[in-house]
Amino acid sequence: MATEHLINELQSFGIRLAAPGSAGVTRRGGAGPSDHVPVTIDGMTVMAPVHNAPAFESPYLAEKPNAQGRTRLSRDGVTIGDISFTARPRFYDRVTADGVPYSHIATLHGRDVLATTVLQTCIRYQSRVKTCQFCSIGHSLAAGRTVERKTPSQLAEVAKAAVELDGVRHMVMTTGTPPGPDRGAAILAESARAVKAAVDLPIEAQCEPPDDDAWFVRMKDAGVDSLGMHLEAVSPAVRARVMPGKAQVPIERYFSAFEAAAPIFGRGQLSTFILAGLGDSAAEILDICERLTSIGVYPFVVPFVPISGTPLESHPAPTPDFMHAVLEPLAAMLAKTGLQSNEIKAGCGKCGACSALSTYERKTGK
Repeated sequence: MATEHLINELQSFGIRLAAPGSAGVTRRGGAGPSDHVPVTIDGMTVMAPVHNAPAFESPYLAEKPNAQGRTRLSRDGVTIGDISFTARPRFYDRVTADGVPYSHIATLHGRDVLATTVLQTCIRYQSRVKTCQFCSIGHSLAAGRTVERKTPSQLAEVAKAAVELDGVRHMVMTTGTPPGPDRGAAILAESARAVKAAVDLPIEAQCEPPDDDAWFVRMKDAGVDSLGMHLEAVSPAVRARVMPGKAQVPIERYFSAFEAAAPIFGRGQLSTFILAGLGDSAAEILDICERLTSIGVYPFVVPFVPISGTPLESHPAPTPDFMHAVLEPLAAMLAKTGLQSNEIKAGCGKCGACSALSTYERKTGK
């Protein structure tokens, strides 16, 4: 099976774990790839679901790993090959100067990405009529695995240690949306400034488009290298259904924000998450991607993963065939417009572990 098809299947179906407690760094709740575990396949690190309902019935089974984290992966009893789990990072064993575990401040995503949700609350999350139906930002906070607000000094301390102890190469800073017109840009800017003062680490910041485009210059001046503003869903009907609060910020505002930010961050240093499988058709996703790539925005299309405890926990993940129908033409589109994930300075698109897109890119580029 081609690598890109294997990744599509693992991310759609998930992986059953023969020994759940020994699978390295797994994540539950929070922002980003929740209910996942990073696995390395053919030298690539892939985030695969392991804690949600589809994974419990997946045809893929990972046996108990050895001391080095290596294990055998099989599909319906037929051995596929060897994979390895990411070891627990050494910086997780430390606590901050004020007594907070480093793992409550920032976590390892993929193989070498430090990720943090600076503000673990959101103005939309507490409202049943406004919350994004796929979001689990409050889960890890309620479970005591994180803190509500990470201070700039805490983030700087943890980032420096993650680079020195575990070879982290870039950082993602996302945030729940706070009250106010900056939509989180202010706390991201102050956080980035503190981290850059402590360690030379490329940073991607992620937030909704602020009301004032002047924030793009402020974030760039603070040390933000790449910027993500995430659409998630692209058609009006799907946006209204799955993210009713966030849908109040129209898609055209995202595009005007991207156009304002493009000359500041540079072509290819802007990105947006699109969750395939929420109801948008492949054609609708690719139409939006064509608009995005034309202005230098990298559309990071990832399969929707149902997360336990969210309103969409029973919503099916997209099929591998659907992901192929989106990612193959998208890779050709990226090649045509000169956008490449490996040229992004920091962030989710550069990491690429939550999608097979970068694998399609390499195949298209051959």
